[in-house]
Amino acid sequence: MTTTPFTNPDTLTRRRLLGAALAVGAAVPLGLAGPARAASGTPTPVQLTLPAPTGPYPVGTVALHLIDAARPDPWAGPGRHRELMASVWYPARDVERYPLAPWMSAGTLRRLLQSAGFDPDVVRAPLTAGHQSAPARRSGRELPVVVFSHGAHSQRADHTVMVQELASQGYVVVTVDHTYDAFTEFPDGRVLAPDEDPQHSMGPADFAADIRFVLDCVEDLAAGRNPDADGWPLPKGLTGALDPRRIGMFGWSKGGTATARVMLDDPRVRAGLSLDGPMLPTMTGDLDRPFMMMTAEFTRAQEPSVAEFWTHLRGWRLNVQAEGAVHSSYGDNQVLIPQLAKVVGMSDEELRARIGTLDPARAVRIQQAYPLAFFDRHLRHRRGHLLDGPSRAFPEVTFLP
Repeated sequence: MTTTPFTNPDTLTRRRLLGAALAVGAAVPLGLAGPARAASGTPTPVQLTLPAPTGPYPVGTVALHLIDAARPDPWAGPGRHRELMASVWYPARDVERYPLAPWMSAGTLRRLLQSAGFDPDVVRAPLTAGHQSAPARRSGRELPVVVFSHGAHSQRADHTVMVQELASQGYVVVTVDHTYDAFTEFPDGRVLAPDEDPQHSMGPADFAADIRFVLDCVEDLAAGRNPDADGWPLPKGLTGALDPRRIGMFGWSKGGTATARVMLDDPRVRAGLSLDGPMLPTMTGDLDRPFMMMTAEFTRAQEPSVAEFWTHLRGWRLNVQAEGAVHSSYGDNQVLIPQLAKVVGMSDEELRARIGTLDPARAVRIQQAYPLAFFDRHLRHRRGHLLDGPSRAFPEVTFLP
């Protein structure tokens, strides 16, 4: 595995701080007030919520345990191969009998909170719109696929707002935990946290290698095969429902850089979206397929590697930026942290430092609208007008020339 750093230490520290804040409560170790307590003195758990998707279809989801038998994993020990947890999100039917999936598993959330020095019993993870193992909706045509790659020291749930929106609009979305750079839980009960040793830092190339294996698993699902390492049954109708000829990818931060790397190396991904990816190490290969950047802190004006990458986009390209956005604004942070702010006594200034000045409700609409418009145009050939230029419906979004 490569160990090339993808950004500078200051940025990584800032990302970890944002990740800790998303770890629902890390604001307390940062010196803010603690959570409310019941009369008994025990913390009163805070129930977080996520906004519902807007698409016409209910959403299903299922977890997959994946093992890449072709790729040894040096961090796992001799004789071990690369092992990943992934989730598949898809349009579903007959969902009433299937419970909603939590944003994170209880074991993963506990480990994440403990790593931030926070009481793991003071918060309840939000429920998603995904019904666990509900049967897939089949409409007679295979569904386009989008793969998601998270940021450094994060996890596959951190962009659920976008993921479940795409699924509700008729996409199959596959999210993956990059083991040793993610908080993840395996079926046997093992809960792993990101490796803090800088000598073991994973680069975008490592993320990209994970995604290329995930693309193989997408092809398995499309062909009617079950890639789950333990052979757990898949939801009815899911195998054979995916269209491997219409695959897109998006990622946040390091995952955004990984999206570009995958597209440079693997023609199976037809369209890519980067959510404030730093594009480090600098990439100089030309890319002739559609690519869109939603930038915040890693702009072409501020980050030479992003500017360099932009010059190598030979196909359809677009760069938009939402006014007031910070690095984490195009994700679940933007709606989860404000909920915590009310509970832990975070000041307005402290809140702005974590989510910027982009209104959370508006951020949600941007997250739901722009990725959908991008993948609709390039995977479904639906010509909407949102990506043609500034929209009165989204005055916060600037189109960068």
